[in-house]
Amino acid sequence: QVQLVESGGGLVQAGGSLRLSCAASGRPFSSLNMGWYRQAPGKQRELVATITDGSTYYADAVKGRFTISRDNAKNTVYLQMNSLKPEDTAVYYCNARQSLLHRPYWGQGTQVTVSS
Repeated sequence: QVQLVESGGGLVQAGGSLRLSCAASGRPFSSLNMGWYRQAPGKQRELVATITDGSTYYADAVKGRFTISRDNAKNTVYLQMNSLKPEDTAVYYCNARQSLLHRPYWGQGTQVTVSS
């Protein structure tokens, strides 16, 4: 079992920044592929960014504005979000998975609201 606890969401004006954190426990953190997803009202959950041992991936909608990083010593993954837009408003979920052969784990979600 992997437990994930997100923090850092909130209300921000367009153009502002937020940093989300996700603390993981239950498995060796370095063995986990970590990611951030988001779900806006009335829309499907979508991938935002992922980070493995040495590589990162970003959805086109956030490329150049968001940065995913991890601190294996703190068992934590971060999502730095800059130049936020109203369309970034969503519940952001942390995701952990050892591999595609293993089940994914999800955090409880943290709300990000960007006002225009």
